[in-house]
Amino acid sequence: MHAITIPEPGGPEALVWAEVPDPVPGEGEVLVEVVASAVNRADVLQRQGFYNPPAGASPYPGLECAGRIVELGPGVSGWSVGDEVCGLLAGGGYAEKVPVPAGQLLPVPDGVDLMQAAALPEVAATVWSNVFMVAHLRPGETLLVHGGSSGIGTMAIQLAKAVGARVAVTAGSAEKLARCQELGADILIDYHEQDFVDELRKATDGAGADVILDIVGAKYLDRNVRALAVNGRLAIIGLQGGVKGELNLGALLSKRAAVTATSLRGRPLAEKAAIIAAVREHVWPLLADGVVRPVVDRTLPMQEAAEAHRLMESSSHIGKILLAARQD
Repeated sequence: MHAITIPEPGGPEALVWAEVPDPVPGEGEVLVEVVASAVNRADVLQRQGFYNPPAGASPYPGLECAGRIVELGPGVSGWSVGDEVCGLLAGGGYAEKVPVPAGQLLPVPDGVDLMQAAALPEVAATVWSNVFMVAHLRPGETLLVHGGSSGIGTMAIQLAKAVGARVAVTAGSAEKLARCQELGADILIDYHEQDFVDELRKATDGAGADVILDIVGAKYLDRNVRALAVNGRLAIIGLQGGVKGELNLGALLSKRAAVTATSLRGRPLAEKAAIIAAVREHVWPLLADGVVRPVVDRTLPMQEAAEAHRLMESSSHIGKILLAARQD
């Protein structure tokens, strides 16, 4: 088969479409013939040499895929050859075939085509696990989403609105904010022109956000704590603004607030399977009903992964960038 390889870390040009050995599904895995994968920030970090795959994972980038099962490994039940699926991966999505643990597979939702299903596993699992399973967003509460026009952001807006929450977003342009508003965002904040702490206080009569989903990290840590409501929960899922920040414990204590930080890729298989099961139970019916939908900026051939990474790094996209391994 062919896959996107990284012979040496570097810029987008480090991504090389090459012939590689066919993978073999192991115990509890299925082999998926990939129709499409999707680009994530973690793929960029891996390409740069800063985020190696977990032990035993595929060396190729790609944290999600959609395709068809072509082989069942030992001990797999509940799936059949020919099933159309999408899956959460620890790596290997940028390839023509990839082994996937059966517990990380999902059927393609009703109303979503196979190619677009590649935009769903990572964002659905990340948002549901952090915003709902960890931060316990409830109806009537306010969620602040940083990077509202990203793949994560567009999913978070839709899921929060579906459960009856109010949604505030930050984004870097009027166009991105307009797209967030179309998806249901109530409070629109241009982070180039406005301070999100001040804007959030104005919009919530001084209360702040009950839950904040943050991809920035250290740069926003102090302001995120100031933006939290009493009993607020800050969920950190990215470090685009640095890894070390000063945390005002007094402010956190006075608000009886909580800070959590999670990643998805390196979790044990059992934890990932539990998250995927929750996504199937809670998110998949919303997709089937058309309440939630994948937001795709564009689809490029997988051989053009370097261009997809340049687009990701420019932050000019809205929603997910897909890589097509096959033109179905």
